[in-house]
Amino acid sequence: MAISIDKAFGIHPHGMVLREKRAEIIASNIANADTPGYKAKGMNFQEALAGAAKNQQMGMSRTHEKHFDVRMELNNGTGFRVPDQPDTGDGNTVDVQVERNLYLENSLQYQASVQFLNSKVKGLKKAIGGGQ
Repeated sequence: MAISIDKAFGIHPHGMVLREKRAEIIASNIANADTPGYKAKGMNFQEALAGAAKNQQMGMSRTHEKHFDVRMELNNGTGFRVPDQPDTGDGNTVDVQVERNLYLENSLQYQASVQFLNSKVKGLKKAIGGGQ
């Protein structure tokens, strides 16, 4: 009986890709904290993950290495963040403390996903090797 990697890992690889994208967005906000007129961006992770899950259930897959993987391109959940603080006068909506906290939270969740997938891989290796 063949082991389906997609079924074994489920939505978790997509979640890691989305966490990586979210980290890039937050890092971009921090890098532009002093840029006049810059509007902080954010990602609705739950919405993006729900879109990835829906696309995974549709069963789309690449049949050739030059084809685009549309599962991750259809909905990334990004948009502008509603600022928590009043405008400082330069039009920039980045709150560095909020961004740092979001980056730390995202990093911890990414690490949890890595640990989860590592345990899945160890379990699969054990199943393939017969418990050796």
